[in-house]
Amino acid sequence: MEENVEDEDLSFHYVCTLDQARDLVRDRERFWVSECGCRLKREKCKRSRTDVCLMFREETADFGGGKREISRNEVESILREAEEKHLVPRPFRNGKNMTETDGICFCCDDCCEYFLKPDEHKCDKGDFIESTDLDACKNCGDCTDVCYFGARKLEGGKLVLDEDACYGCGVCASVCPEECIEMVSRGD
Repeated sequence: MEENVEDEDLSFHYVCTLDQARDLVRDRERFWVSECGCRLKREKCKRSRTDVCLMFREETADFGGGKREISRNEVESILREAEEKHLVPRPFRNGKNMTETDGICFCCDDCCEYFLKPDEHKCDKGDFIESTDLDACKNCGDCTDVCYFGARKLEGGKLVLDEDACYGCGVCASVCPEECIEMVSRGD
């Protein structure tokens, strides 16, 4: 996902779609999971369980403790929960080689430090951006409920988009009952 980018230009975390997260997992043989430091700090998450920080290397430090090796089936369970609970996949990079991905955090607006204090926690936008067919949109608001970045809002009963705020997670597209949202290449 990071071609022709200098290490110093990259944040530790970046956003990706759930399909991209599945691709990252598909390329790996071994997995570890730890407790989420954000969820533990907030004491309880309203959206998901606490052990959702996925790592691809044994030597990767965990963020909340309780690191353990897990099976591919357990990884699939985490991915299903991310989809069902509308969690945002935020992969994290290797601190020594920022073009390598060491794991994935699955974040929400209930307890994730990034969403609670975005000015303190830098995160790169993903490869994709939403594209909404506003003529097909019924303005139901389902997508606004899961857009933790504030890129989608209902104002006066109409959907209003702020493309600059879209990080490209694709959660909005996954919940749209009209299927009028698609993720397209950001083209940066």
